[in-house]
Amino acid sequence: MTPISRGFRGRRQPEGAAARLPPGQYETRDFPVLSAGPTPRTPLSVWDLTLRSPDGQSARWTWDEFVALPREKITVDIHCVTKWSKFGTSWEGIAIDTLISAAAARGVKTASYVMARSDGGYTTNVPLADLTNGKGWIAFNYGDAPLPPEHGGPARLLVPHLYFWKSAKWVRELRFMENDTPGFWESLGYHNYGDPWREQRYAGDE
Repeated sequence: MTPISRGFRGRRQPEGAAARLPPGQYETRDFPVLSAGPTPRTPLSVWDLTLRSPDGQSARWTWDEFVALPREKITVDIHCVTKWSKFGTSWEGIAIDTLISAAAARGVKTASYVMARSDGGYTTNVPLADLTNGKGWIAFNYGDAPLPPEHGGPARLLVPHLYFWKSAKWVRELRFMENDTPGFWESLGYHNYGDPWREQRYAGDE
């Protein structure tokens, strides 16, 4: 993902799309690949996922342990800050609610904010309230097939109601934080929250 011009106005909207498109977006049938760096390719044999308390207490799952958790199928529209939207994307993954419940049994406590950390060093911050109650998942399948590396495989965060940079690719850790801290793009001038319906693209957007 690279910084974009505020002057870009996108493409003409197809009939019937307007009600599903946030302001300034256009619909695409493609799935553009945008990343902050090279694509990590982590073998499943060494992949793991960790949830970590503010006090450092953690719960960890290997790949086999992770995919054995109760899974959900999700169909959602997604919206990128570079102004494309893709309707009806189909995913399969583990709800953040499920992970938090399993982590709580291991002594992990939540907090008001979450920092997602990915292979390659990418980070993004999300309020806990935007990940729970059926709002967030760790997705590992896309369109009934394993999620390809260029789209964040083997697993990525999925937070479809926020701009898609919040859905961190190649996610490996969710760290709970008492205080909000900006992640990679947020520290470079992108909006701290990223609501597409309010066009929260950049710091200073309401």
